[in-house]
Amino acid sequence: MDYYSQKFMRSIQLLRSFSNVQKNMMRFIQKTAADNDLSVPQYTILMAIASHKKMTQKSVGEKTLLPKSTLSQAVDGLVQAGWLNRQQVEGNRREIELTISEQGEAFVKMMHAQEGGIHQVFQSAVELLTDKQYEELLDVHEKISNCLEKQALNKESVKND
Repeated sequence: MDYYSQKFMRSIQLLRSFSNVQKNMMRFIQKTAADNDLSVPQYTILMAIASHKKMTQKSVGEKTLLPKSTLSQAVDGLVQAGWLNRQQVEGNRREIELTISEQGEAFVKMMHAQEGGIHQVFQSAVELLTDKQYEELLDVHEKISNCLEKQALNKESVKND
């Protein structure tokens, strides 16, 4: 096998590896969402906001990559359930700020502790790694993520020129 074939095989193997991890994660995310009467978009939004306590709806959309209509509908359901609070940003009537409610924080903590949920399952996977492997994995993921982000930004700037 020549150098280029080997190089592409490495990238294909890595893509498959990420795909397999993502596929399995999605199974548990779907299960966790369903077990808690949430849609996957609602779960995704709640987890995004929980780690920051508050975010604008626009920021949540950028972070989750959810279409605006899906985002809006999912946020409505989370507000109605009492998990999120929604208010206009002072000085900017068009921007909406979302904050996790006390009920929402308790709900997220309960989901984190839920047996068979994504958080417990992922914790089990993390415990298979040594501290060194864990740190190396985070480092490698950051390098790959930064490279992909840089290339995506380059493509956008070329497209916008």
